[in-house]
Amino acid sequence: MRAGSPRRPIATFILLVVAASCVLNANTALGQGKNSEVPKIRTITAFVRVDREHFRSQVTEAVTMLNHAREMFIARGYEVQTIRISTQPFGEYIRSVDAQDAIAFFREYDALAIADGFSSSIGPALIREDDNPSEIRLLGDILRATKNLNGSVVVAGEDGVHWKAVSAAAQLMKFLAANTERSRGNFRFSAIALVPPLTPFYPGSYHSGQGHQFAIGLQSANVVESSFRGARDRESASRHLREALGLQAATIEALARNVGRETGWTYVGMDVSPAPLGEVSIGEAIESLAKTAVGTSGTLTAASLITQALKAIPVQQAGYSGLMLPVLEDERLAQRWGQGTLSLDALLSYSAVCGTGLDVVPLPGEVTEADLTRIIGDVASLAVKWHKPLSARLLPVAGKKAGDHTDFADPLLVDTVIRPLVSADAQH
Repeated sequence: MRAGSPRRPIATFILLVVAASCVLNANTALGQGKNSEVPKIRTITAFVRVDREHFRSQVTEAVTMLNHAREMFIARGYEVQTIRISTQPFGEYIRSVDAQDAIAFFREYDALAIADGFSSSIGPALIREDDNPSEIRLLGDILRATKNLNGSVVVAGEDGVHWKAVSAAAQLMKFLAANTERSRGNFRFSAIALVPPLTPFYPGSYHSGQGHQFAIGLQSANVVESSFRGARDRESASRHLREALGLQAATIEALARNVGRETGWTYVGMDVSPAPLGEVSIGEAIESLAKTAVGTSGTLTAASLITQALKAIPVQQAGYSGLMLPVLEDERLAQRWGQGTLSLDALLSYSAVCGTGLDVVPLPGEVTEADLTRIIGDVASLAVKWHKPLSARLLPVAGKKAGDHTDFADPLLVDTVIRPLVSADAQH
């Protein structure tokens, strides 16, 4: 799955543009509650080619554009949750700096992010299998020393699975679990496989060009749920979703292109993945369609239907643009995980027909590097097999074992019960 603009019939395009103009005027009168059909803007992400000597002026320029865009969307009735800045791979702009100076730079950058109200992805480490392994150690130290920075490791690409990077990512997850408060450092780190540049969602966001671009990421699980409510069958549910989210996406894209014209920044697309958050639940939407609990038979069919509908939305798509199932960001998914209905293997199977891989999955603190290597390797192998972007954001919790309840003390995370990696029966 590559970012790009799908072909669209001229008649469909004209109808969407006309309808979008109506929605631009109507959205200000619509609520933003759980069951509203208006999505939120999870992120407006700017892509900046950072120069250490001029990063402050670069950030100022990007934040000015992002705030202008945010005000434009808010004026049209859209809530904007975050603004973000993603950079080229961090190794490219700290290559001639020793580790301590690099950490000092990123502490300064992090302080600027906090002061200016944005979060940042500093790009991936170990992009190629033969990259310097010291980058992974440095990334761990950077994430431990900062609050608003995100990073990643590339574990698969067009050349296949990068097994050294898979092992390095597992080591880093154990390090962050042991060396960050409440093991929350892994919330800002992911192992990414075939994730394209210019993806607006974190932590695996980065770019490889000159920057001065921006993308949009949606939080639209509520649109999916309302589209499925009362649908007679799967076909009507799919049609309702394409129409409802397509209309909103066309409106948002029209606004984004206006931002580009007014600021001189280039709009590069929208990740139409229907990200959930808390009670705005994609798990609840799936259950509304499948008439069964997430994790049981019928879930994979629902996942496939949602992703096919998303792919048919005629806007310039970027990033994953598939179903997201972030366990700890969704109340219903967290509930089903705690009950044991939803499992790692189930999530991985759904990734074959949809979204992002294994996202914000809680694991026992005693999980080993070998365990993590196997899990990340499965995600990377699946991404290569189906040539699609997937990632693994796993959260081992130091000091917690299977059966314990998580306690992240984070408003973005839903606490739940930690499940064992395998059942007791499977061990005999």
